Amino acid sequence: MSAVPAWGPVSERAGGQLLLRSQPGAIEVTFNRPEKHNAFTAAMYAELERVCELAASTAALHVVIFRGAGGRAFAAGNDISSFLGFSSGADGVAYEARIRGVLDGIAALPQVTIAAVEGHCVGGGLAVANACDLRICTPTARFGYPIARTLGNVLSAPIVLRCAEVFGDSLTREMILASRTVDARRAEAVGAVMEVVASERLEAEVWGVAAGILRAAPLTIQVTKDQLRAGRDGYDVAADDARLERVYGSDDFAEGVAAFLGKRKPAFRGDAG
Repeated sequence: MSAVPAWGPVSERAGGQLLLRSQPGAIEVTFNRPEKHNAFTAAMYAELERVCELAASTAALHVVIFRGAGGRAFAAGNDISSFLGFSSGADGVAYEARIRGVLDGIAALPQVTIAAVEGHCVGGGLAVANACDLRICTPTARFGYPIARTLGNVLSAPIVLRCAEVFGDSLTREMILASRTVDARRAEAVGAVMEVVASERLEAEVWGVAAGILRAAPLTIQVTKDQLRAGRDGYDVAADDARLERVYGSDDFAEGVAAFLGKRKPAFRGDAG
């Protein structure tokens, strides 16, 4: 585990509902409505979209961390007041399309994304956590989509399917059809979270993972994320061979081989060569 270095100054976004801080190679995005269990507002979603656009175009950035303020929730869904203006089913379709766009933006980030989860991680909060590459949580974490017993709304298919990819088909059905939440122990057992750690250790544990990623070969991570996004159904031999050629022909691969044989740590730069 690496010691957590000092973060830069906090930047307030969306009227302070979203907080941003950075250090070399990494940024942390904090959902900051602890009095509302960090429930998402339209302004927060809009700012999340802008943050993702900025991150995607920043080559020197390799890790993006998401977390909730206050220790009681990662995010407890969406602010229900946002539904008050709905007058037809078409409003719901447009709403889900906007949210889907934000989540797709998180999932498409070239950086490794980490959700640091404490407390409630439900509804929109779970959708964000599932869009991340990795999840680390505390024992208080609870995951779910209890929408059938609360609002009676429905999720767009990509959100449901992404949950099934992370938690498995059975637990996804349990979350939605039986409106049951999944605790940290069960989430870890199915591999949905990589580790469960005490609350006081969460930041150091997340940074330990982030520090390891910052030492890794960026091209290896980028290509692997591309392969995972394409999935088995999207596998194309020519496209994949082009990715392989890019990595094996890179300066970083040559550096990795030389460092291994020279019994030293490699100095990866992310250059394609």
